[in-house]
Amino acid sequence: MASTGLAGIAIVLCTADVLYAFAIVEKDDVFKKTPCPAFLMFENAAYLADMSFELPCNCKPEEISSVVWYFQKNMGSQQTNVLTDFDGTLTVDSSHIKVGSDMIRRFSIRMFSLIIFRVQVEDSGHYICGTKKGDFFYGYDIDVQVSKGIAVVFTDKNQHSWRDDEKTHFMIFTIFWDWTKCNRCDVRGEQRRIGLCYVKSPYLLRRYHTTTAEVASCGSRSVPKQFWGVVQIRKPEIVIRSCMISCRGKTTSNDGEASISNIISKLGEKPWVPNIPIQFHKQTLGSGLIITCPGARPEHAIAWDKDSTRLYLTRFLIGVNKSMRVFIDHGNQLHIHFTQMNDRGIYYCWREGQMVAGFRLSVVYESRLKRSPDDPETQYAVNAILTSYILITILFVTIHMIHCCLYVFKYTAVE
Repeated sequence: MASTGLAGIAIVLCTADVLYAFAIVEKDDVFKKTPCPAFLMFENAAYLADMSFELPCNCKPEEISSVVWYFQKNMGSQQTNVLTDFDGTLTVDSSHIKVGSDMIRRFSIRMFSLIIFRVQVEDSGHYICGTKKGDFFYGYDIDVQVSKGIAVVFTDKNQHSWRDDEKTHFMIFTIFWDWTKCNRCDVRGEQRRIGLCYVKSPYLLRRYHTTTAEVASCGSRSVPKQFWGVVQIRKPEIVIRSCMISCRGKTTSNDGEASISNIISKLGEKPWVPNIPIQFHKQTLGSGLIITCPGARPEHAIAWDKDSTRLYLTRFLIGVNKSMRVFIDHGNQLHIHFTQMNDRGIYYCWREGQMVAGFRLSVVYESRLKRSPDDPETQYAVNAILTSYILITILFVTIHMIHCCLYVFKYTAVE
């Protein structure tokens, strides 16, 4: 009986070895079919800040068993960052990657591909796959477009995207990605569509390869510097619309959208709530809190609820109002500034149309709360006080200047 079990284990291990060898052979075949260009070209790609993505090394010689990735901000610059773990053994947990983390901590190499977590605008530039000896095989021209000040369009409010802007030598327009999945089920949800800025011009630099001829992203190095001043004014766009799907996989319409009458009829119904894990968190009164949905990425369809209240993007997306204490950023994280007692409750997180987690938040009062100058809440308070002081000073000086001018005018008129 024991020998039979050992024989089964041996068969499984041999099968795994065969599959692994087959995968390696298939990977080698891909490189055999994709010869490296004689002259290094750069493939243009655009992303929104805070996204994570993978850059495959699309070609390399067969004898190369490991690659090194290089980052160069501008072509010809002497400052080049080497992005490598040499043996491909570096393990990075994306859940530990935060905004502002050092670039070296936000990448990993897997099967010759470079994986970048939570990319930032300053990460825009050239990424080159090569060897530590300095041989270059494949290059990317990565354009990371800013998410701050992004244009938000709500189709339910009859808002429309920007029109194409045609100039003398080029045209600026928006290319939209596919709609995300509906972020809630059995209740009214929302879909998001990201649009990035692109340029069409016959004057693009030929060393950069683009999917469509004479079209590149607005931040691409293929765009002549003479165009930058006008091109960089246009911001990316996010379009948001209502949708309705069933938690059991049946949609109410072909494209995930529901009619207004269906949406209104569903609002009063009790939503189907799955058996989800609940995390407990205690927060100090007046402090700041950021909640991230487990397993979520910036490109996922994420939604947040507080108890029975739905935090729809039409009200809680960052930038909708000028001053927002509670908001959802473009990376789908929920922010609470200066926590108050009425913030207590359970915050539910939806991911790709399914409720996946809950956070029970309790708020406590501490009379002796020590803050450091680097604390974001301290910096926010200091900036608010300084801004108020400057405005009051300007108002005080203006009133006195007006008073003096009136006095001088009156004195001159009497004489």
